[in-house]
Amino acid sequence: MTAHLDGEIRDGRHHMQVRVYYEDTDFSGIVYHANYLRYMERGRTNHLRLMGAEQQALFDQPEIEGAGFAFVVRSMHLDFLKPARMDDVLDIVTWPMAVKGASIMLAQEVRRGEGVLVKAEVRVAFISGGRAQPIPKSIRTLMKADLIS
Repeated sequence: MTAHLDGEIRDGRHHMQVRVYYEDTDFSGIVYHANYLRYMERGRTNHLRLMGAEQQALFDQPEIEGAGFAFVVRSMHLDFLKPARMDDVLDIVTWPMAVKGASIMLAQEVRRGEGVLVKAEVRVAFISGGRAQPIPKSIRTLMKADLIS
């Protein structure tokens, strides 16, 4: 049951569905722009979880390589192409574009059917104690295995 809640990884891309509720919309009945950020955050978190890298476990992990570490958004570029509306079922798609020493560049799309509503490029940094740190080899290897050429 959890895998369904977390979405699934197909062809190197994480897919997660969300339904738009009334609370997600603004006065005009379309999804409020900040809510796309919430959807994409869930997509990134569930992508990591399905790969075996749960963020809370990284933060709590006592081993030296992962102790007190977390992923944080360093930068984000968004293109809002089309609106979503109440009761739409959206597919949040996430995949790695580049994996570097202390950061990962991810691409994300919010789709309705075949149409892309929002596109994003997100750089996440791996930090501990407020400073960037090298991504543990185990996570770097997992993310590089998912890279799509």
